Amino acid sequence: MNRWYGKLLGLIAGALLFRANPLFGAVVGLLIGHAFDADWFRLRRRDDPWAELGLTPDATDEEVEQAYRRLISQYHPDRFAGAAPELRAEAERRARAINAAYDRIRSLRGR
Repeated sequence: MNRWYGKLLGLIAGALLFRANPLFGAVVGLLIGHAFDADWFRLRRRDDPWAELGLTPDATDEEVEQAYRRLISQYHPDRFAGAAPELRAEAERRARAINAAYDRIRSLRGR
C-alpha cells in the first residue's frame, strides 16, 4: 500500500503530544504512522473478505455469488453430520467465516 496520511497524522500528533521535546515526538509519531500505513499491525490475513472467498476486490457480483455458493456447499456443517466432532467443528468455523466474508462484501458494495 502506498499510503501517506498515517505518517503525516503521526508526525503532527507526536509533535503536539510531546511538548517538552517536539522533535522526538514527531519522529516517534512518524514511525508509528508508517507502521499503520504499512499494515504492520494487521494480525491476520483473514480480515480480507475477498481472500476468504478466494477472490480479488475487482471480482464481479456474479463471481462473488458463485464463489460463495461453491464454498458454502463444500463446508456446510450438514455435510459433516456423521463425521468426527473435530471435522464438524472445523466445518462450522469455516462456514461462519465464509458467511461473514460474504456479508462483508455485500455491505461494502452497498447491497
